[in-house]
Amino acid sequence: MMLRLRSRDGLERVTVENPHTTTVSGLKRIIEAQLRIPVHNQTLSTNQNLLLAKSREDLHRFTDMANPDVTLSSLNLGHGSIVFLTYEGERHVAGPAFNPAGSFGRKMTMDDLIAKQMRVTRQENPHCELVSFDRDCANAFQHYVNEMLAFAVKRGGFMYGSVSEEGKVEVDFIYEPPQQGSEENLVFFRDPEEEKLVEAIAAGLGMRRVGFIFTQTISQDKKDYTLSNREVLQAAEYHAESGLKEWVTAVVKLEVNEDMNADVHFEAFQISDVCVRLFKEGWFETEIKEDDDPKLSKMKKDVVVGVKDTKEVDNDFFLVVVKIADHQVWFLGYILLFLAPCQCDCDCLLEITMFAELWCTSVVLVLCSIPRLYFSSVPKSYSPSISFVFFLSIC
Repeated sequence: MMLRLRSRDGLERVTVENPHTTTVSGLKRIIEAQLRIPVHNQTLSTNQNLLLAKSREDLHRFTDMANPDVTLSSLNLGHGSIVFLTYEGERHVAGPAFNPAGSFGRKMTMDDLIAKQMRVTRQENPHCELVSFDRDCANAFQHYVNEMLAFAVKRGGFMYGSVSEEGKVEVDFIYEPPQQGSEENLVFFRDPEEEKLVEAIAAGLGMRRVGFIFTQTISQDKKDYTLSNREVLQAAEYHAESGLKEWVTAVVKLEVNEDMNADVHFEAFQISDVCVRLFKEGWFETEIKEDDDPKLSKMKKDVVVGVKDTKEVDNDFFLVVVKIADHQVWFLGYILLFLAPCQCDCDCLLEITMFAELWCTSVVLVLCSIPRLYFSSVPKSYSPSISFVFFLSIC
C-alpha cells in the first residue's frame, strides 16, 4: 500500500506492506528508513492543522496517532491516504528530477540546442537568375568527354565568365585543372601557380571564375539521385571557397531519349545557402563509405528536416534549379601567345593583354603549360606585324 506524507518539505510517498498489521510505530520506522527522519522526532496526524502547529504544546493537541500500537486500518488509512507529518531538526531533501528536454525527452546538450536551430529546408529561389553557356565552349567540353572518354569516367573544370547586376551568369570558357576521374569520384590536383595564371588570363578578358562543371558517368544515370553525396560535398566546397552568391554548379550527362538515342544533357544548379553554411561550419561527414546511400548526405550532428531530427539529408534539399540559356561569343580575333611559366608573371600577362588589344578587338592569352582551356569562335583577322598566332581552341 502507498501512503502520501505531507510535511513542510512537500508531498512524499512511503510504501507499507499491510495496513491491517502495520501500526503507527511501524509506520514511523518505515518513515525513518525511507525518508531518513528519526522516529523520536516525528509527530503524525490525519489532521492537516498539524502543519500549522507553532509550539510543542500545539503538537500535543493532535492525539489521533499518538498511540503507537494502533493499526493503520483502524484509522481508516488505505492506499493513497494522506498522513500529515511534522518533525524536529533539519534534513536534506532531494529535488525533483529535472529534464530540460521534457518529461518524455532526453537531456538536451548545447549541441542539441544548436541542432534545433539548424533547419534544412528547400530554397525556392536561386541567387543566379539564369546561366548562359557559350555554345562552342560548352561543345568543346562535352565533345572531349563524349568522344574520348565515352562518359565512362568523370571529368570536371571551373567555369569563367561574367555576372550581371541582375544575377545572370555568362560562361565563356572552362579551365580543367589536373585531375583523376573514375566512375563515381572526381579528384582535382590543384596547382596554385597555374591557377594564378588562369586568373590573370581571365582578368585580362574582364572575366572571373563563376562556377564548377563536371560530368556524370553512364553508370550514374541508372541511379535514382540528381547529385550524389560526393558531388554535393565537392560542389559545396567550391561554392564556399568562391564567396560568390551567384556561383553555379553545372552537370553534364548522357541521357537516352524517346528514340533510344543518347543525347548530351546540361543541367545547372546552385548549392543552397544552408548547405554552404553546413559545409563551412563542418557539419558534413566527409568520410564517405562504400555502402553509404549516395542520395543521402550524412551530418555529424542531428539537423531538423521537416518535423524530425536526422543525420541523413536527401541531397535534393540542397539543390536549387537554375535556368539555362546559350549565347555565342563573336570575337574579331583571338591571339595565342606561346610562353612557358618562367617567362612571364601575372602582371606581365596583363600588360601584354592591354598592348595586344590595340591590335585586336578581343585577345586570348594561353600558356603552353595550360592545355585545358576551352574557348570558342573562329578568328577573322590576323596582324602579321606582331608574333602571335590565331587559334580556335586548345584541347
